[in-house]
Order: sequence, then structure tokens, then C-alpha cells
Amino acid sequence: MIRVAIADDQQLIRAGFRSLLEAEPDIEIVGEAGTGAEAVSLVVATRPDVVLMDIRMPDGDGLWATEQIAKRPDLAGTHIVIVTTFELDEYVGRAIRAGASGFLVKDTEPVELIRAVHVVAGGDALLSPGVTRRLLERISTDLREQPDSSQLSVITEREREVLGLVGLGLTNDEIGARLFLSPLTAKTHVSRIMSKLAARDRVQLVVIAYETGLVRAGHGE
Repeated sequence: MIRVAIADDQQLIRAGFRSLLEAEPDIEIVGEAGTGAEAVSLVVATRPDVVLMDIRMPDGDGLWATEQIAKRPDLAGTHIVIVTTFELDEYVGRAIRAGASGFLVKDTEPVELIRAVHVVAGGDALLSPGVTRRLLERISTDLREQPDSSQLSVITEREREVLGLVGLGLTNDEIGARLFLSPLTAKTHVSRIMSKLAARDRVQLVVIAYETGLVRAGHGE
């Protein structure tokens, strides 16, 4: 059973999400919050698998709440999906760096919201398709002319190959096909890379791939 918490300052939005998700046989709603501070308290008390987090809330916004949750080792099993009406690059970048595992806009189709909960609960990460390329281009633009690749010294050559493909947005199945590996082996490589680079999830691996210069916008396809 996937345990989900909903944080949004609009009661109607919370009710809509609850109704949609509770119709799924493998999803349980553990609570709702209307402010950032309430969201943090709710997560500490219930330890959900997934939090659907609005950005603009009173008493500590969603980005602040995400930072508070992500920095606690005892909440490492909780994954946050930012769900907002504001599809702005600055919010996406801040959300990812705060520790969010996904970013969706509120006009996302219901089936995509349900899929997002399943994907993030499974330890993967996602961004709205329209957001991903702009985020990566922004990361690339913000990089120094000489990216620092020193942190990659702890991973093997094969793991560099895998990280590069993660940076391009490939799934484990696609990475396996590209490198002639089984999907399970590809997943194992990704897990080891996350551990070695102290990355919370796959989204942070994408950021690392760009920040270190392993992948550059417009290259590698």
C-alpha cells in the first residue's frame, strides 16, 4: 500500500486529490495539510511514502517544507512531488535542489498524477515533460565554463556511462538496451551511483550529470 499525504492551502484541491487517489486500490491517504508547517508536522507524524506538495502556502511555503523534510535522515523514505499551477523555471530548480523527487503542474491529467505517485513511491523520479528540457537547459546555462567532474572519481567507467544515460532521461529498460544489460543490472548500477554520489533520487543524478559536464544540453542523443 502506498501511503500519501496531501499539502495544499486550497481545501477543494485537497479534496479532489483525495477523491482521485482513494479510488486506487493500492493508495491510502494518511492526512492533509494546509500550510508548510502543517505539512512538515504531518510527515513527521505519519511517515508517508509520497507527499503531494503545493508551492504557495502560508506559514512556510512548499519549498521550505520540502527542504525541512529532505534534510532529515529519518524521513529519507518520504518522496515529495511538487504539484503547482506555477510552471516557472525558478520554482522547478529550487524544488529539485530542495529535495523534491518530482514536479507536476495542476493541469496534469488525472492518470498522470496517479502514475506520478506510483513512480515516485517506487524510488524513481519525474518531471512534467514540458518542464524537463527547460530545467536541464537552465542547469547547463548556469554551469561554469569548466565544470568540476572531480566528484565522479568515486564511480567506475561503466557507472559513468550509466550516469550519462540517466542524465539524458533514459529509463532503466532503455539504459539496459543501450548498454546490452538487463534492466535489473541497469537498476543496480543506478542504485550504486546514487549511493556513491549521495544523491537522494534520480532527479539529482540528472543534475549531477549536467553539473559535472558529463552531459551537456543538446548533446548525447
